[in-house]
Amino acid sequence: MSGLRLMAVHAHPDDESSKGAATTARYAAEGNEVLVVTLTGGERGDVLNPALDAPAVKANLPAIRRQEMAEAARILGVSHHWLGYVDSGFPEGDPPPPLPEGSFAAVPIEEPLRDLVAVVRRFRPHVMTTYDEKGGYPHPDHVRCHEVSMAAFEAAADPGRFPEAGPAWQVSKIYYDHAFIRKRLVQFHELLLERDGESPYTELLANVPEDEDKSHRVTTSVPCAAYFPQREAALLAHRSQVDPNGFFFAVPVALQQQYWPTEEFELARSLVPTSQPENDLFAGVQAP
Repeated sequence: MSGLRLMAVHAHPDDESSKGAATTARYAAEGNEVLVVTLTGGERGDVLNPALDAPAVKANLPAIRRQEMAEAARILGVSHHWLGYVDSGFPEGDPPPPLPEGSFAAVPIEEPLRDLVAVVRRFRPHVMTTYDEKGGYPHPDHVRCHEVSMAAFEAAADPGRFPEAGPAWQVSKIYYDHAFIRKRLVQFHELLLERDGESPYTELLANVPEDEDKSHRVTTSVPCAAYFPQREAALLAHRSQVDPNGFFFAVPVALQQQYWPTEEFELARSLVPTSQPENDLFAGVQAP
């Protein structure tokens, strides 16, 4: 065991498998301690697999998503912790309706902050990952995930904040996950057009303007191609949330390994010296 610890903070079950999954699987396989923290239960998610009986699954969705999450964590080889908040859902309309009372993004931030600080102080990660200031996409739980994670990075090190949550712990680095940078999508889009004459990324790219591409923000590309099969298997474990014939699986794993063998992150804060570009989330961190 290296003695290094990585905590990946996510909004909903399945986010850990679609964002940075091969990276967490790699670090876990190499003997590091990896903890995925899921902030909500995903209770207000839709059933996105057309092969399932949607009404029956929806009626029991909270329990199903817990089972799916357990299987995904097993596949990735990581530990898992539920923070215990209720999914806020994605408000639609103009103007959007208010968030459900008591949901994760609606409760005062101090509540999940206190709880996440307690997890940080218990696990004592050297590195954390989360989402950027826009949440990766504008789901209120993703935006709140960013806010809570960044606040916990600071608060966990301050013995004057939440003293009941345990001894203070200073995380060395925190990253934003950039799983869906436009440059990567364009590369696979062009590959599929050349190979098949069509691509499921056409509509997706139309909704990601070039001026919103975050490729220039990437500081760290982690080689993890050997763990792409685990990433795909973990995502498929979330059967209620993933269409096995959808765009996530349009590019065969072998092509992904050949043309884009890394996962991308942005170093948001570092308290240890490191130079960029990086190829390791633990760069600059000294093993105990």
